[in-house]
Amino acid sequence: MIEDLIKKNRSCRRFYQEHSIHIEMLNQLVNLARLSASAANLQPLRYILSCDASTNSEIFSCLTWAAYLKDWAGPVEGERPSAYIIILGDTELTKDFWCDHGIAAQSILLGAREKRLAGCMIGLINKEKLRKTLSIESKYRIMLVLAIGKPKEEAAIEKIGADGDIKYWRDENQIHHIPKRGLQDIIIKSYI
Repeated sequence: MIEDLIKKNRSCRRFYQEHSIHIEMLNQLVNLARLSASAANLQPLRYILSCDASTNSEIFSCLTWAAYLKDWAGPVEGERPSAYIIILGDTELTKDFWCDHGIAAQSILLGAREKRLAGCMIGLINKEKLRKTLSIESKYRIMLVLAIGKPKEEAAIEKIGADGDIKYWRDENQIHHIPKRGLQDIIIKSYI
């Protein structure tokens, strides 16, 4: 059921790094994005795929992980992603990518979850360093990086407390807790 898949699709930040992911799997995941909706059907997104350990290490050095976890600098060696999908926008097709990269990323991450993998959508990117490192042409806007791998952590959806704090946190067992607003908090009107 789609609700179960969405509940399982939490941002994963620790992986079994030794679990290899093949390029065919990344192609299958990007194909889900290709089949997804696109504003005005422009289909302006392009992708860079990596399942190469050396390239992954270079990509990793351009990323900032879990800003709310102040005492954690990101996954240590051995817990890093086995693969990355970099989502780019082709500025020769459009300058406004609307929400295409969000739709594509969600399709990819849901597909990964369905295949017992997990991922993390990363927007805090040293874009100039990544552009230089991977020789990304200037016509491509770097939109998101998706970290993909076999999950090494558990996540739990929590109700937001009385203080209204939405910051995720980890407990002493390293379970990642994600506060979510209640349905009654986000629907402001219903017309019946």
